[in-house]
Amino acid sequence: MLKQALIQRQGLLGTFLKTPHYTVVEVLAHSAMDTLCLDAEHAPFSRHDLDTCILAAKAGNMPVLIRTPNDAPETLLNVLDMGADGVVVPHVKTADQLSAIVKHCHYGAGGRGYAGSSRFAGYTTKSLSQNLEAGKNISVIAQLEDLDAIENIETIAQVDGVDCLFIGRMDLTVALGETSADAPAVKQAVEHLVEVSHKAGKATGMFVGNLNELAYWKDKGVSLFLLSSDHGFMLSGAKALREAFDNA
Repeated sequence: MLKQALIQRQGLLGTFLKTPHYTVVEVLAHSAMDTLCLDAEHAPFSRHDLDTCILAAKAGNMPVLIRTPNDAPETLLNVLDMGADGVVVPHVKTADQLSAIVKHCHYGAGGRGYAGSSRFAGYTTKSLSQNLEAGKNISVIAQLEDLDAIENIETIAQVDGVDCLFIGRMDLTVALGETSADAPAVKQAVEHLVEVSHKAGKATGMFVGNLNELAYWKDKGVSLFLLSSDHGFMLSGAKALREAFDNA
């Protein structure tokens, strides 16, 4: 189960999907990835696209996360009712904001709205108690990528119900006024977020552009890596073919 693997800080590999089409999900469901993350923040996923892509992931028994465009309760509700295994919520800046996100991802007073007719609920084929129990398995991942998150990390890391704190390194780079993710200020900020998160018992994750850095961050205890994307796979594959052709 994805949630338990996150909590236990098992090494997990996933990738972002930028192409809003179920066939891409269906193909990658055959891969050795541990999860796929549909990027509804930066790619043109409509609600219909998310619905069909989540269905494709479910058909292939591939855990699927959605990076949502915002933290609105209705946004979280929609993707969870469609059957997503969890959410990656961008631009988490405060503990209060994160507490509200956790609340809206889970059933309870003032929390996630209930419907027994959704894909998540088996289209009325599951009981209320079954759905409430299944709702406990939703993964909540908070993306930290702003200066406010650095300032508030001590309290953010103490929020209960969060399964992983995912560091948005590129946004942090821009926020810090740098032009390279390798800048010392960026690396220092990322290391600080990781250290504080781990002291609070929280798992951490990140995107790494340079795969040579993987061993370094694994050694630091980072456990969730969402690397590259379907676009990246296409471009790198095309580049490899071009080089092979030119060198033949």
